[in-house]
Amino acid sequence: MSLVKFNKKRPFRNLVTSDFFDMEDFFDKGFWNQGLINDDFWNGRKGEPALNIKENKGHYEIELAAPGFDKKDFNITIDDGCLNISAEKTSEEEEEKDNYTRREFSYNAFERLLQLPENVKDEEIKAKYNDGILSFKLDKKEVAKKHKPKVVEIG
Repeated sequence: MSLVKFNKKRPFRNLVTSDFFDMEDFFDKGFWNQGLINDDFWNGRKGEPALNIKENKGHYEIELAAPGFDKKDFNITIDDGCLNISAEKTSEEEEEKDNYTRREFSYNAFERLLQLPENVKDEEIKAKYNDGILSFKLDKKEVAKKHKPKVVEIG
C-alpha cells in the first residue's frame, strides 16, 4: 500500500491513484463545501457577466458583456428601485450518419440585479444590444438643492 497525500482540489483523482483514502475526512470535514462540489457547474449558480458603470453629468451609462445572445433572449425589468437584467438561451443540434447519432445541446443564463440611485428617471431608461454588449442610458432627475440648515439662536 502506498501513502499519497489527499489533494482536495482534485478529490476523485486521489480515489483512483491511491489505495489510501480517509472516509471520515471525506464526509465530515467540509469536503462538500470546497473544490469540485462548490463549482458553479455542480451547484446550479448562474454566471454573472462583466459590468461597467460610468457616471456623467446628466446620466449614467451601463455596459454589460453578454456575447452570443439575441435581443429576444433578454428580460429587463425595473421593480422597487432595482434594475433586473436576465437572459437565457438554449440550443440543440442533432446529426445522424451511418450508424451513429451526434446530439449536442447548450444552455446559457445569467441574472444581474442593480440597485438604482434615487436620482434616476427609471421610466426613461433606454437599452441597446450591439456586438455582444448590452448598454443602458439612465438619465438623472433634477435634485432639489439642499438648503443650509437655519441656525436658531437661543434668547
